[in-house]
Amino acid sequence: MPRYTQYKRTLKYSQEFKLSAVEMSLIEGVKVGAVAKRLDIHPYMLSRWRKEYREGLIVADKRKKITNRRKEAKELTKLQQLEKENAQLKLEVDLLKKWQRFLAEERKKDIDLSKD
Repeated sequence: MPRYTQYKRTLKYSQEFKLSAVEMSLIEGVKVGAVAKRLDIHPYMLSRWRKEYREGLIVADKRKKITNRRKEAKELTKLQQLEKENAQLKLEVDLLKKWQRFLAEERKKDIDLSKD
């Protein structure tokens, strides 16, 4: 078997190319294998790109990707803050309900004592 003097280079595809390939494969009635064959790429690679597209890793503009991640992080922290605030408000409402019941019982006792 011949010895390789140079390593085979892996092609790097642009985000736009990946995005257009994924969009073509998402057209109804079009098979992944047909798109891959037409673009001269391996079907597994196209399937991987489709997975990355679903996960939001492939976007047309890398700045959008970074912005989306920042936006998601902000939304997550906001959600956590709102959940914490919601739990605090529930505790306060429960405490106020207990206080209201206590006052109602005290009034009832006072009314009963005044009748006697």
